[in-house]
Parts: sequence; C-alpha cells; structure tokens
Amino acid sequence: MTEPAGHGAAVPAGPHEEPFEGPWLLEPVPKVVVKADLLPAVSTASLIALLGIPLGWLWSLLAPAQAGVLLADGTLASMPLASYHAFDALALFLLLGFTAGVLVAAVLWMSRRRRGPVLLLAGVVGAALSGWLAMTLGASFAAAAHPVPPTAAPGDLIQEAPAIGTAWALLAQPFGLTLGYGLCASWNGLDDLGRRGA
Repeated sequence: MTEPAGHGAAVPAGPHEEPFEGPWLLEPVPKVVVKADLLPAVSTASLIALLGIPLGWLWSLLAPAQAGVLLADGTLASMPLASYHAFDALALFLLLGFTAGVLVAAVLWMSRRRRGPVLLLAGVVGAALSGWLAMTLGASFAAAAHPVPPTAAPGDLIQEAPAIGTAWALLAQPFGLTLGYGLCASWNGLDDLGRRGA
C-alpha cells in the first residue's frame, strides 16, 4: 500500500495516466501594473497626439479640391462631377489615420517593459487627439492652400478647399491602433506579454 502524497507533491501516475499537478504548483497570473506605467503613458499619449500635425498637413496636400461656381451671395455651388472629390477626401483621411494607427501600435509594442492595457489606453487617447488635431489643422492647411480669389465674380469657377464631412473619421486612427496592438497581444500569448523577460 502506497503512502498518500504530501501537500504540494505530484500524485503518482498510473501506466496510462499523466501526472497530476495541483493548482498550488501553477505560477501566479501577473497583475496589471498601473502606477509605474502611468507617467510613461501620459508622455506616450502626448507624443502620439502631436502626430496629428504632420497627418493634417499631408492630407491637405493629397486631398483633391472641389470645383464650384461662385454664386451672387458668395457661396459656392459644387459641380456635379466634382462632388465625388468629397468622398475622395474622406477616404484619404480614413486611410491615413488607419495606417498611422497600425504603425503606432507596432512602435508601442516594441516597448516591451511597458506592454499592457495602460499603454494601450494611452495610445487610444493619443490617437483620438491626433485624429482631432489632423482634422482641424488639415482643414486650415487646405483652406490656406485653396483661397478664394479676391477678384472673383459671380459665375466664376473656383477651386474649393477639401473638407471632411463627418466627425466619425476621428475613429480611424484609434481603431487601427487598437487592432494592431490587439493582434500583437494575441500573437504573443503570454500572461505578462513578455514584460518579465525585458
């Protein structure tokens, strides 16, 4: 008759059984680090937000202008075919924002010592601010690049500055960042995302 296994010991396995290890032998799940990552997260969000300046400038260069006819009241009436450029400007802004979000996610993932939900949340906040800055400054840059001529008369053909027709475009960059960071985390598969090996 065999003696019972002591506390913490593995139970002897039979001829066709795998050895059973109790839950006391498993490694504890690492907890989320918040306090140590808080200051780097604020710095990360601020740095990502500044990315909106070059994004807005690049969009203002690439987005096509819309041809319109100057009316007597000073407003512009868009030409029938030129109205398609409104979609082009929006699609270009979404593409730039999504691409920037994915690239920023790859850069954040390389910061191995700070991996985790705190850095992800900081990245999402910074990406949202970056999108708002890109939309605001991009419209200003585009308006400066396509001013209405002071000598324009009613009936003249005017190149109208491109515009982003919806505020939902702000979600492109945070979505790209979340998707990229989430794919990296799911591919990693470690409970601490590799922080302890840094």
